[in-house]
Amino acid sequence: MSEYVLDFEKPVVELEKKILSLKVSAEHSKIDFSGEIADLEEKKEKLKKEIYGSLTSWQKVMLARHPERPYTLDYVKIIFENFVELHGDRAFGDDAALVCGLATIDNKPVVVIGHQKGRTIQENMDRNFGMAHPEGYRKALRIMKMAEKFNRPIVTFIDTAGAYPGIAAEERGQAEAIARNLREMSCLEVPVISVIIGEGGSGGAIGIGVANRVAMLENAYYSVISPEGCAAILFRDATKSKEATEALKITAKDLFKNGVIDEIIKEPVGGAHVDAVETAMNIKRFINKSLTSLSNMKKQDLAEDRYEKFRKMGVFEDSVQNGKVKKQTKKVSKK
Repeated sequence: MSEYVLDFEKPVVELEKKILSLKVSAEHSKIDFSGEIADLEEKKEKLKKEIYGSLTSWQKVMLARHPERPYTLDYVKIIFENFVELHGDRAFGDDAALVCGLATIDNKPVVVIGHQKGRTIQENMDRNFGMAHPEGYRKALRIMKMAEKFNRPIVTFIDTAGAYPGIAAEERGQAEAIARNLREMSCLEVPVISVIIGEGGSGGAIGIGVANRVAMLENAYYSVISPEGCAAILFRDATKSKEATEALKITAKDLFKNGVIDEIIKEPVGGAHVDAVETAMNIKRFINKSLTSLSNMKKQDLAEDRYEKFRKMGVFEDSVQNGKVKKQTKKVSKK
């Protein structure tokens, strides 16, 4: 039973408490409550499927932010072998909010990059709650370039509320660092695979997310802005974050439908934190499948594939007719 309970999970938790109470009573009183326990277990499983099978967008955001949700290093331990972390951007310093390193997956060499949050207050302070500074993105780019040099595929895990917006980060060139990553990642001549495992916030996410294959965990979100930020700007009321979440269409289901991501990775009923190993194995299957499909592509084709993937997204202004702007969704070819 999780120590951190979301509002919509309370009915399930109440049933779990009743089941536990009956088990304790049965042990102490020697009375057989197996029938009652079985009925409650069945009722609990049915209720869980109903609740988690019909989550609202806001409820999925809450699960994406769950403090017990697995983070990058949790998945690295399960999915990869021989992980060796690499540090520093060779210009300013190291950023613990972004972890980078060499690893193997089923004996295939790869480079792993991902946002990392903390479990305790001190860990979160050290890792800045997973919000990277410019040196984090420059470190990531340095490791990506090394991966390209030694022909290693790149796997990135996205889990950040956004790039750090503080004065120090702006002074050191936050926007430039992210923009440079976008440009350089689009041209990499090795396979790039990205998985959004929790929060996928704004430029902080896309700064390591320009990939050939992009997947999301079922209860993750991926957005140009946080729901609270959107509500504050559009509705001038940060408390309207639920309405903003629905309008933004930031869930895995919405983004898959709109062609922003390539696959939705299943989570256990209740969220990734319920069974980190099962979730990791689902992620591993996606990574291996993607590596197989990308392994036969030529270097230039990998870059072209990535370029076309992102260029064809969205709606742009096409022309003005009779004083009205005509908008179209159109695939843009590289000139």
